[in-house]
Amino acid sequence: MELRQLSTFRTVATTLNFTRAAEALNYVPSNVTMQIKALEEELGVRLFDRLGKQLALTSAGKRFLARAQDILDTVEEARGVVHEEGEGQIGGTVTISANEVLCAYRLPDVFRRFRARCPGARLLFRSVPNQELRQTLFDGSADVVFLLEEPIRSSALAVESLLGEPFRFYASPDHPLATRTGLRLDDFQGETFLTNERGCIYRTLFDRALGAEGVDRVTYLEFQSAEAIKQCAIAGIGVAFLPDLAVQTEAERGELVALPRRIPDLNVHTQMAWHKDKWLSPALAAFIETAREVLGGERQGAQPSGAPSGLPESRRI
Repeated sequence: MELRQLSTFRTVATTLNFTRAAEALNYVPSNVTMQIKALEEELGVRLFDRLGKQLALTSAGKRFLARAQDILDTVEEARGVVHEEGEGQIGGTVTISANEVLCAYRLPDVFRRFRARCPGARLLFRSVPNQELRQTLFDGSADVVFLLEEPIRSSALAVESLLGEPFRFYASPDHPLATRTGLRLDDFQGETFLTNERGCIYRTLFDRALGAEGVDRVTYLEFQSAEAIKQCAIAGIGVAFLPDLAVQTEAERGELVALPRRIPDLNVHTQMAWHKDKWLSPALAAFIETAREVLGGERQGAQPSGAPSGLPESRRI
């Protein structure tokens, strides 16, 4: 068993795609396939299920990933000790996971700043549903994750809240509710809501708020993508429930308007988390600090009202 095989296995386990793993490692896909096959033959177990063109870790693969990650972390730590008094160039790999909203609207600036600061380090990113993100820290498939949730408390994870994320109801300017100056939750009876699928934290909060107000005569259209929700709202299909960060461009263009109603006590933040027992390599420590600077700077520059520049202020009722 070679370190190269363990590194390849980790990359395939992170991307769940031989081609993307090969691109990340600068190998040809056949080389990646051969390394994984040799590793499985040596271990005597299948590490991946090949489901057509899709890959999935087997139960043995999940257990092996945690141990492989420990070995690779130890090697990375040893390399860091050897080179810590060298030229100061930070190398190594940082694996990040987040949901598609944070990936699209919060993390690009973090990635850009980190690449400029640490050009010798490598970033691997994997989009993961919000409800599965914390597990990636326990199984070792991610070094650090970004979550869009209510404040998290955990004895096993280090969690930092970076930025509050206001949510609103959005609709097409032609929607009957768009011209109203005030709305009660009861006004939403009979409406079609465009939301995330059940299991998403802010869908859970949304359902809880409507249930508390007795709003039950509604129709849901569920989506996995914020972009799909926005496009359907623009087309006048229904009312979207989304974070402001995902709608700023459409609001500035007048394609969507914020309805004058908020859900009270909705306390959602962009949060960064990593396992408390995780060794913070120089690259990982630098990435965490970069995220603090970039997203913490956005928090300091936010308007006190909670409405980002260019978005109409909703009335709290």
